Amino acid sequence: ARIAGIMAAKKTAELIPLCHPLPLGAVDVTLEPVGDGIEVIARVRTTERTGVEMEALTAVAVAGLTIYDMVKGTERRVEVTDIRLLRKSGGRSGLWVRPDG
Repeated sequence: ARIAGIMAAKKTAELIPLCHPLPLGAVDVTLEPVGDGIEVIARVRTTERTGVEMEALTAVAVAGLTIYDMVKGTERRVEVTDIRLLRKSGGRSGLWVRPDG
């Protein structure tokens, strides 16, 4: 799932219409057991002056879908939930941190 998330971040411009391809300096996807689920967090960096939110969100979504695919045979109630941006820095808007995250 981690590798799938990294690959997805790199392919975001091919998956999301009008999303410009960006050179990514780093992509990190972490998977942590939390309660009865798995928390997926993606951190993406670029040297460009634009944000990489879509790359990070795509990485999380695809990692989550990969986990879903891996466990769907044994866990029928599996679901992917709560994909959201937690933090963004740089670019025109500067630092933004999700108030509840």
